[in-house]
Amino acid sequence: MPKKKKPVIEYRHYSLPIHFPVLLLSGERWKISDIKSEHLHFHNHLEIGICYSDSGIMEIKGESVPFQAGDVTFIPRYLPHTTYSTPGTASLWAYIFFSPEDLFQHSLKGTYRDFEPNLWAVQGMNCVLSKEQHPKVYTLATSIVEELRQQNPYYQESAYGLMLSLYIELLRIHFRNRPLSEEGTDHGLKGDLVISPVLEYITKNYMTPMTIDFLADLCHLSTTHFRRKFYEIMRTTPLEFINSTRIEEACKQLKSTDHSILSISEQVGFHSISSFNRCFSKLMGQSPKAWRKSAQTEVQSAKASILEFTGWV
Repeated sequence: MPKKKKPVIEYRHYSLPIHFPVLLLSGERWKISDIKSEHLHFHNHLEIGICYSDSGIMEIKGESVPFQAGDVTFIPRYLPHTTYSTPGTASLWAYIFFSPEDLFQHSLKGTYRDFEPNLWAVQGMNCVLSKEQHPKVYTLATSIVEELRQQNPYYQESAYGLMLSLYIELLRIHFRNRPLSEEGTDHGLKGDLVISPVLEYITKNYMTPMTIDFLADLCHLSTTHFRRKFYEIMRTTPLEFINSTRIEEACKQLKSTDHSILSISEQVGFHSISSFNRCFSKLMGQSPKAWRKSAQTEVQSAKASILEFTGWV
């Protein structure tokens, strides 16, 4: 009997606007094919999807979950998934990516980490919410999309309030549906995304020193296997991913604060200004000083030019 082929998992990184960390992808280009992809993918930010037409299947954590027009999907960051439409159709979607810890840091304050959904406990069927069963979620999600599309006066303030209401509603749904016991569920990821604990750890602790042995231990893997698995999924090494996370955070501070470059380099985890400058120039194509000067005159901070988004300016 032939060995079952392991799914390929792709990492898709989205940079968000600095002052309003929300990314909107919408329009006719966001029609989903009826061809099932051989690749699962995951993102570095939480994804909200709104299905406007037709139907299909979402593959989430090994589950095949049907969707239809009117459904809203809720995909935590680093959760592998893929979407394909019913044969002969192309479902139309709008997607909202955002960073709750950045967007709601003043509203949720220090409680955010206690609110963040437990990735290992999320069940695929609970990631697709129907309009009939969750009318409030549908109304909030579609209202956010319209605010960001139309950009009427005070749309930023309106979108923020709607986003906070939607996020709290999604958290309530998650907590109502979570298993009675979530202990030890992270050990079942080997068929899904075994490096997820490391991605979560780096996202929250990028500014602190960490060793490859420590990261490998988080995944219950040997160091050699961890390095190989990490590169297989991320197409980069653990150290390069750590540095790119640190540089992304540095970019936020360079644009939104007047802190010195030395201070910022230390805050994001670099031990010398020379290593920070070298790493920054390699990833961003120019020095931190030059990048800060040009970034402060730009309307947007996201690098991915193919992505459409709306943000505060």
